[in-house]
Amino acid sequence: MKTRRMTVAQALIEFLKQQYVERDCREHAFFGGVLGIFGHGNVAGIGEALQQNPDFPYILMRNEQAGVHLAAGFAKATNRLRTFACTSSIGPGATNMITGAALATINRLPVLLLPGDIFARRNVAPVLQQLESTTTQDTGVNDCFKPVSRYWDRIYRPEQLITSLPEAMRVLTSPSDSGAVTLALPQDVQTEAYDYPKDLFRRRVWLIRRGEPDRVSLQRAVEAVRRAQRPLIVCGGGVLMSEASGALEDFAAGTGIPVAETQAGKGALRWDHPQVVGAIGATGSLAANRLAREADLVIGIGTRYSDFTTASMTAFQNPIVKFVNVNTAEFDAYKVGAIPVVADARVTLERMGAALGAHKVSSAYAAEIAELKASWDAEVDRLLNPGGPNSDVKPAQSEVIGAIWEAAGERDVLVSAAGSHPGDLHKLWRTRTPNGYHMEYGYSCMGYEIPGAMGAKLADPTREVFVFLGDGTYLMAPSEIVTAVQEGIKIVIVLVDNGGFASIGSLSRSLGQGGFGTRYRTRDTQRGKLDGCELKVDYAANAKSLGAHTIKAETLGDLKKALEEAKAADRITVIVVETDSSQSVPAYESWWDVAVAEVSELESVRGARAKYEEARKKERHFL
Repeated sequence: MKTRRMTVAQALIEFLKQQYVERDCREHAFFGGVLGIFGHGNVAGIGEALQQNPDFPYILMRNEQAGVHLAAGFAKATNRLRTFACTSSIGPGATNMITGAALATINRLPVLLLPGDIFARRNVAPVLQQLESTTTQDTGVNDCFKPVSRYWDRIYRPEQLITSLPEAMRVLTSPSDSGAVTLALPQDVQTEAYDYPKDLFRRRVWLIRRGEPDRVSLQRAVEAVRRAQRPLIVCGGGVLMSEASGALEDFAAGTGIPVAETQAGKGALRWDHPQVVGAIGATGSLAANRLAREADLVIGIGTRYSDFTTASMTAFQNPIVKFVNVNTAEFDAYKVGAIPVVADARVTLERMGAALGAHKVSSAYAAEIAELKASWDAEVDRLLNPGGPNSDVKPAQSEVIGAIWEAAGERDVLVSAAGSHPGDLHKLWRTRTPNGYHMEYGYSCMGYEIPGAMGAKLADPTREVFVFLGDGTYLMAPSEIVTAVQEGIKIVIVLVDNGGFASIGSLSRSLGQGGFGTRYRTRDTQRGKLDGCELKVDYAANAKSLGAHTIKAETLGDLKKALEEAKAADRITVIVVETDSSQSVPAYESWWDVAVAEVSELESVRGARAKYEEARKKERHFL
């Protein structure tokens, strides 16, 4: 057998360079390169190997967590057909990536994590940043990655790489088991040499398979659709990951079945498609939530039924409601007592459409769908421009969304993740093209937005990428602006100055707690509480100091001009705008289960608890 003598790190990088994926006869290089920060745990291993491979890009990040977010954003924007590897030193560099690993796994996005680890030979232990245990020498901080990784391994010997790497790729390219993969690399082992078989480094193409539905499950699903009087499709992220938008469009148009969208599934179809009734659940539209309440059949396609999608299991109130679930993951297909169709979304929609033939919903139901959609479209029009033509006042958040939408082109991308923005965007953003709505809401992780948007931009530099975020999430991770400047990654950030955590503040008030601990205030020296003077932060000055082009917008008119200036700019731009907090987007016959204190000295909390107990009566088990 022919061999190549290489260090573990050199072999690892050479292997990654040779990995490709194929779906529908199209091939893609799977890894876009490596993201990370060097420290003593990886500089002599992974660092040296990357130095010898200038054709395999290395991007220097400012925070290891943000590196994983960028990789996840890139993977999401490419429908899981590509990703990055992320490297860190041992200790804090490694544990900084754990939040990103959880985000990737929860969202089923492939990301390869390569944290440095303590010495395998142990004789110099404890090394700098090592976690010691009194019960074993076979543990360390990288064991924390186990519950948030789809696959985890620690490479103690160079030859273990030969069997571990193919397993890592199997998981990363799986339609059902994808997520974070962690290979912990002891810093001494990274530098050790071994005679690796040359076949390890041959070009490998991993087939992204499209699983076919089994005949019996498909037949039962088709029969359920035929029997249903008020069917509803819940479009999840699996539709986008499967690139099944065209199949869903044909299926919905052919049958007349309305399509409600989860956060991950929004954007699979254009907003003006006759069957698209908008967002569903806790942040849903009036049209979708009313249809969900009375639906006698819910067809979940690529959704995992999170509590926001189901409005904490209160969305579906018809006593005879049944479910059909189409999902590549058996785990999700069996949820809510559904008829499980464990298969690819696109293939299944095509098979179901062919089997149903000319079957359509009743004319009465079709008329009801059209009426609800028209009413909802009018409501969105009202919210996107509540002040009419007046552009000389502080805008409502809904107007900011409207301004960004007007500025965005047909193929441009909107990125967000946390705070009040996802709820408003889920209701109001009018998607034009697949992947134009890029929402990380599986983990709803503050700090994802900027690096996630950079990943989306790297996935397709021809699309303008707009980031919508609040001041709270901005303060968690502004440092990646420096990375965007370094790499010439142009994105447009619209930063809303809320003076605190607006979303949780609103939630706190609804729970009878008055927004406690959610406003940016100084500590009152007399009372000792955080209710003193308003704490002002100059976000524009901060972003400018990091290298961004910055604009302050006082009015809606200013914002619209700023967006046009940002689009014409050749680098990252941050637009800072304050909003009128007195105007908010309503909830539409939805609810979210957030437990309220059962006993309290606060009358407002007791009142909120009474409402909570009443609302919980609508929660259902679907068996």
